Amino acid sequence: MSYPGYPPTGYPPFPGYPPAGQESSFPTPGQYPYPSGFPPMGGGAYPPAPSGGYPGAGGYPAPGGYPAPGGYPGAPQPGGAPSYPGGFGAPPDGAGFSGYPQPPAQSYGGGPAQVPLPGGFPGGQIPSQYPGGQPLYPSQPAAMTQGTQGTIRPAANFDAMRDAEVLRKAMKGFGTDEQAIVDVVANRSNDQRQKIKAAFKTMYGKDLIKDLKSELSGNMEELILALFMPTTYYDAWSLRNAMKGAGTQERVLIEILCTRTNQEIREIVRCYQSEFGRDLEKDIRSDTSGHFERLLVSMCQGNRDENQNVNHQMAQEDAQRLYQAGEGRLGTDESCFNMILATRSFPQLKATMEAYSRMANRDLLSSVGREFSGNVESGLKTILQCALNRPAFFAERLYCSMKGAGTDDSTLVRIVVTRSEIDLVQIKQMFNQMYQKTLGTMIAGDTSGDYRRLLLAIVGQ
Repeated sequence: MSYPGYPPTGYPPFPGYPPAGQESSFPTPGQYPYPSGFPPMGGGAYPPAPSGGYPGAGGYPAPGGYPAPGGYPGAPQPGGAPSYPGGFGAPPDGAGFSGYPQPPAQSYGGGPAQVPLPGGFPGGQIPSQYPGGQPLYPSQPAAMTQGTQGTIRPAANFDAMRDAEVLRKAMKGFGTDEQAIVDVVANRSNDQRQKIKAAFKTMYGKDLIKDLKSELSGNMEELILALFMPTTYYDAWSLRNAMKGAGTQERVLIEILCTRTNQEIREIVRCYQSEFGRDLEKDIRSDTSGHFERLLVSMCQGNRDENQNVNHQMAQEDAQRLYQAGEGRLGTDESCFNMILATRSFPQLKATMEAYSRMANRDLLSSVGREFSGNVESGLKTILQCALNRPAFFAERLYCSMKGAGTDDSTLVRIVVTRSEIDLVQIKQMFNQMYQKTLGTMIAGDTSGDYRRLLLAIVGQ
């Protein structure tokens, strides 16, 4: 599908990945052992956490909305799920997402305005509004900045033993004080939660995760366990879950492998091997095929150029090569697209897209939609969309997880948890701008009980 003219006028650039100041989002290597309560499938110690800073979100829902997940979690999905405690079932599988909705015309870096292209929506027409009357890409809020900011930051005057005692009291005796649990976990960083787990076992000789599992259920249980998973393990577990059993959740593979830094990917590969006793690249090769398999294998290497300086001459040359590999010939040279999109830095890709639009009077996202289809199209578009505007990318995923009948809770949990210390503030701003409602309002309307209370606490509503 093609949406010419992305990104919208006035969006700030989002260069750099990870952003300055976010390098410490992961705990210090060796700071904690692999958490007990998450039984490894292959044994071994949890590998050192990366020094990068971008945990990732989960799979992508189809834009048409998800049917309500059947009995999730707890209900076994076809083919089973990894042996992660808590009965995490495989999220309902769905079709890949299409590209961003785009305004009909957009100038790139002083170049000529984009030519609106037919064919991104049924009938070839690009609507001026979302269903429900929301305009596409409203004007940018003044508060939007080029930096990133999470809604959760490390708590000041942190005392792991005091927090462990609060959680113990909340779970002791008849009933459970869910509000006390929410107050602790929603206001501690992932690194601090790991320390609370260690303190709990030291103080009481019991595993905090097992105790929480025995007191909680459903979506609340899934959300709590996601919050207590080390970030690298969460990515590795999500990848394993996506390929376990019958069928493959391709959108989860795309989400994680196409958006991570080199350091994060290498740590995920090591964690996948040590905790599940499996080779990630071999699993990908056995579960995917064709050009999609090659793209994911390229991503698995963790060798993308991460130099933040942009070479405009290279951008011009790459734009010409991409045009000649696609629109400028009969058929498509898929290997050329794979090579450029898998190796260039995100700022470099953004410059290439700008050069392409000036040269071809056509958006590169649009050309990818015309030249590719299925999962490889989704993967290539994910890379380009993240290079253009990462917060808008995740805002759209959150919207799609909740719109329509039912809620894709798995995607909702993954994105909220994994972006909470990175850029959830910007995602909230983009969500409000794109859909004319706040993220908190939509979460409140689609969830209930303690699950809703904890999600809203993380989001900062």
